[in-house]
Amino acid sequence: MFSPAEPYFDRLIRLLDLEAEAEKQEALLDMQRFSSTEAEASGTTLTNLVIRDEDTGFGGRILLTFGKRNQNVSLPWTRLGSGTPVLLSEDGTSGWRGIVTQLHKNEIQVAFETWPESESDQPIFRLDRSNDEISRKRQRQGLENARRASNSRFADLRDVLLGKCTPCFNPIKAITPFNSTLNASQWEAVRFAFSAEDIAIIHGPPGTGKTTTVVELIQQLIHSGQRVLAVAPSNLGVDNVLEKLIAAGEEPIRLGHPARVLPELRDHTLDLMVEEHDDGRLARKLRKEAYSLREKAEKYTRAKPLPGERREKRQEAKQMLAEARQIEDQLVSRILSSARVVCATLTGLDQTLMAEQHFDWCIVDESSQSTEAAAWAAIQFADRLVLAGDHFQLPPTVISPQAAAEGFNISLMEQLLTQVGPNISHRLSVQYRMHQNIMKFSSLEFYEDSLVSDPIVGKNLLKDLPDVTTNELTETPIHFIDTAGASYDESLEPDGDSRFNQQEAELVVKKVQALLDAGLLPTDIAIISPYSAQVRLLRELLSLPEIEIDSVDGFQGREKETVIVSMVRSNFDNEIGFLADVRRMNVALTRARRKLIVIGDSATIAVHPFYQRLISYFESVDAYHSIWEYAV
Repeated sequence: MFSPAEPYFDRLIRLLDLEAEAEKQEALLDMQRFSSTEAEASGTTLTNLVIRDEDTGFGGRILLTFGKRNQNVSLPWTRLGSGTPVLLSEDGTSGWRGIVTQLHKNEIQVAFETWPESESDQPIFRLDRSNDEISRKRQRQGLENARRASNSRFADLRDVLLGKCTPCFNPIKAITPFNSTLNASQWEAVRFAFSAEDIAIIHGPPGTGKTTTVVELIQQLIHSGQRVLAVAPSNLGVDNVLEKLIAAGEEPIRLGHPARVLPELRDHTLDLMVEEHDDGRLARKLRKEAYSLREKAEKYTRAKPLPGERREKRQEAKQMLAEARQIEDQLVSRILSSARVVCATLTGLDQTLMAEQHFDWCIVDESSQSTEAAAWAAIQFADRLVLAGDHFQLPPTVISPQAAAEGFNISLMEQLLTQVGPNISHRLSVQYRMHQNIMKFSSLEFYEDSLVSDPIVGKNLLKDLPDVTTNELTETPIHFIDTAGASYDESLEPDGDSRFNQQEAELVVKKVQALLDAGLLPTDIAIISPYSAQVRLLRELLSLPEIEIDSVDGFQGREKETVIVSMVRSNFDNEIGFLADVRRMNVALTRARRKLIVIGDSATIAVHPFYQRLISYFESVDAYHSIWEYAV
């Protein structure tokens, strides 16, 4: 457990190392535990791959395109998507690290810093999802910089965040909204954060327009002559802010590998800006000539080369590569220095790249999903900090049990709210996503019943959609189906630690079919389960790829017209496992706009007080149904 005698940042560095080791061991265990077929079915691996194409990218990156050895075979479903760190290997244990840049039906492209060299004439490869070693190094550097800081604004901000000094707020002059549609709660949050001298928190419950509020704050800051570093834990989180800034007419610059950025936003990435600049083209031309010259130096010829000729060619190629790098570095510095707002992931900030950059504000969206170690990787570059998020939704994902037990899964936002108190936070109160009955339980349970639905969405039902018929499913907003007493028993996944429920999954399929029969589009339906084995089973049972089926974590930040939640747990021991993390259930219950269907065994889950209250709420709004109502 945490020892007060252990220096603050030494503890975070130790926990960071524990987490990194746990990630590494988990990846190795998966490789060893699963056969190639099982590993591929899990979505974290692709096997029997050959190189289909070769290319080069910005900064000399090597782009390799892989496909199945049998060209007539498509790639299976996979979690390896653009931006995923991967390990390329021939045996599944050691190899070359890369980043997925593109994923298509039959091919996957990966960027490497060095060329994967195989001793085989016709190598067969596999790709495995990998831990991100660069991310860990950047977090560690941020923590070490925070520990060493002295006689600087960064040191002052650090002391405020550690509770050694009191946060200050200053009165602000009148400001005019850029977005005239902001509600009073959102506008007050902008003014509150703008007035912060050190730290402010914007607390955004589900559907309350947190990112819209963050974008308004960024606009107010940059148009008052200040520079902003806008960050989030995930690439999708960053892209949400980036997209809204662009739509608002701003010109942000996005740091990070273009493969990790949504395709429609890549024109705003630093990489592409450099690549399309005249100086960038010159650097690329120099690099190409250098490679050609080096190739000539190594090439065998009949005529004996003059003494020192090959060495001179190699030296000339080396100088050309150095010149290309210098041109690129100077161009990058000029482009970044001209930016009023820079967007990146928390761990996407390269120390060398950011060495000459300084920002007035660091704004962290989805901050409650970030470990504190990741937050410090960004805080070091700014004078003031705004954290936006919701600590009653998904916490940071931590694999190491020891690190979690010592608090590594507590975000900086949650810690500040606990230690400093609510006076540094403003909560948004109007939600724009869901029917008021879908919202109500979450509001009661987590937000002191402070949320209200905007009238535009508060009474929306499925039957109001075009071509949807009116029936029991479409004319009501919520529906709980209790499987208690029907022997819908859960099962443990063979050779795994996840659980599934066959009968419950089959019931989900029936409800999906009923929705489709009522006229609902497949793209309007999502299925969420807390258990990955149930997610895999449902994907096998449903052959409609347009229906999104994912874990709670995978659906964070998303929404659909209809969401079906499969709870899975049903056993005589009344064990509910990690359903006990009610923050995850808060996410699952607040993704639906017009219809929420929950399927579960009350005899099992109601041993927990949260689920007792949930079932009581369903009963209070006449949304509770027993499985026996559907018995034939």
